Amino acid sequence: MHTCFLRLLTLLPTNGGVGRDVPIAPNGYAEHPERRDGDIAPYPCRLASCGFLILLLPTMAIAAPDVYLARDFGAKGDGKTDDTAAFQKALDAAAQAGGGTVQAGRGNFFFAGHLNVPAAITLEGLWQSVAAHSGVRDRGLPKPTDDGTTFLVTEGAGKEEGPAFITLNHNSTLKGVVIYYPNQKTDDVPQPYPWAIALRGKNPAVLQVELLNPYNGIDATQNERHLIRDVQGQPLRRGVFVDQIYDIGRIENVHFNPWWSTKPKLFEWQMEHGEAFIFGRSDWQYVFNTFCFGYNAGYKFVKTKAGLCNGNFLGIGADDCYTALVIEDSAPYGLLISNGEFVSFHGPDPTMVEVKPSNTGSVRFVNCAFWGPCNQIARLAGNGTTGFSDCTFVQWDRKNEGRHALQVNGGSVIVRGCEFQAKKPQVELGAQVRRAVITSNLLRGPPAISNRSKGWVEIANNVGD
Repeated sequence: MHTCFLRLLTLLPTNGGVGRDVPIAPNGYAEHPERRDGDIAPYPCRLASCGFLILLLPTMAIAAPDVYLARDFGAKGDGKTDDTAAFQKALDAAAQAGGGTVQAGRGNFFFAGHLNVPAAITLEGLWQSVAAHSGVRDRGLPKPTDDGTTFLVTEGAGKEEGPAFITLNHNSTLKGVVIYYPNQKTDDVPQPYPWAIALRGKNPAVLQVELLNPYNGIDATQNERHLIRDVQGQPLRRGVFVDQIYDIGRIENVHFNPWWSTKPKLFEWQMEHGEAFIFGRSDWQYVFNTFCFGYNAGYKFVKTKAGLCNGNFLGIGADDCYTALVIEDSAPYGLLISNGEFVSFHGPDPTMVEVKPSNTGSVRFVNCAFWGPCNQIARLAGNGTTGFSDCTFVQWDRKNEGRHALQVNGGSVIVRGCEFQAKKPQVELGAQVRRAVITSNLLRGPPAISNRSKGWVEIANNVGD
């Protein structure tokens, strides 16, 4: 907004004539008022020959009418003045004008309250790519208050109930900011807060946002076609919660890592209680390139009053979670999980995948890799179907207790074309297993597949060495 340039302000006649506007060519030259065949000349030559005096004056670029600067409405960005009212005034002014962008600019904006972003409004900071601020944890690296646009959130300490810090509505967007809770302690059990962001209406979007240390990250419920893209940080209790989605939701390039704090008391609490991605009812959720580290459950699928989740999960990952994926229940149309990478090795019973007895739907893993010194790759129950195709199982039975990589206690299971790299028991089929197909797998050592099922089972063409 402060870029200077030269503007042809006016043309004054030097020969007593009447001044006329002169068109400016794309190359910065002024066209002769009586030019022919595109004859173009510089200002001094052609215009002087016409008897005109040119005044070239410096001027300031003016904000477009659909751009609103938060500071123009009283925001300070000094890290101590409450900027809640100023931002809400700017957002409401843009809404009254029919839509626009509210720009925060550089600063540490302190909020004692919360914001509601009206329909068709973008609330935008400086960051064009999601920022990283691990300086609270790692000395010498940037801290959240060192640069860019940082929102300091303080409302609602001590309770999860209450309005989200920022609520997005129809076609509204939050972009290019850091959300930081300065009163949260790095070395203690975290203090509860309401959600940092809530998505409502149709097509709300969160883009290039760093959720450095919220207790609860993004409440993506009660909306349609949400877009959550390029989000990073360390949500402590919940990262993203999806529910009541009746038209496709999208989550892309969302990574949760402990960049804020790994001090024992806080991080152990996060490992015991944290859930990175929770999915309730969603009709075709699309999730791409997501990752989480250091949670009790990396991805959790639950049944809510609204229903169940089905969707496409491509290139997802979970590292050092007690359980990488927990499926309490799923829709019959399927959770389609492809090209995933999952690691578990901490906790009382580190397991990559746990399908609960309550599951009734279909879960498919294709071309996924599972490693880390865990107890088991998967523990499967319920009345649904779980399938593993072209997957790689690297480590399990870390205490040499004779545990199988896949323990199937109920429902149906398909294991085809997978590689079991450890010379340990591969599959156990319990008495309640209804159907099983265990075929064409590569095994290390002789086959060690236990079958106690009373149902229909096919075990064939598995090759060991």
